[in-house]
Amino acid sequence: MNAKVTVIDHPLIQHKLTLMRQTQTSTGKFRQLLKEIGMLLAYEVTRDLPLKYEEIETPIAQMNAPMLAAEKKW
Repeated sequence: MNAKVTVIDHPLIQHKLTLMRQTQTSTGKFRQLLKEIGMLLAYEVTRDLPLKYEEIETPIAQMNAPMLAAEKKW
């Protein structure tokens, strides 16, 4: 089995991990930081999602706007 590991070394995530590791970090703060890290990771993981372009009308003019190519499955 080929396991692929991605190391996320983003400064914001490193900072939040450091705050989580401190002994004086409360349980509530720990959970908040964990949630923030989860959102940052989701952002990083979805970086390469395929896009399609769709003609839309804005208040100023029409444009070809980027949208996610795949429909949500949930």
